[in-house]
Amino acid sequence: MRLLLDSCVWGGVRQDMRAAGHDVLWAGEWDEDPGDEEILSRAFHDRRILVTLDKDFGELVIVRGQRHSGILRLVNLSARQQAAACIQVLATHGTDLEAGAIITAEPGRLRIRPASPTSS
Repeated sequence: MRLLLDSCVWGGVRQDMRAAGHDVLWAGEWDEDPGDEEILSRAFHDRRILVTLDKDFGELVIVRGQRHSGILRLVNLSARQQAAACIQVLATHGTDLEAGAIITAEPGRLRIRPASPTSS
């Protein structure tokens, strides 16, 4: 799957996700942080699922109607747990994410907001 990791996601996730066969970009490698709106826009235009720790993306999508290609938000996971959580969620709900779902993953809990007609 095609992923864009927000700069707040641990950089080591990039290598683990690539090793699992995913096409991964990490915003932490960019020269500067363009801000949440631009990150979400880039993910959408590149057809990448955005992986983040930041809840502000939900507001951009749900309240302000910004388009996206799926969002996976990681909550209360240590840096070392982030890649395993991504791999597990992508294996079980990757098609939901590619269709534009918003998924929040935290220890012992997974919340899925299905794609809306305007998300993709």
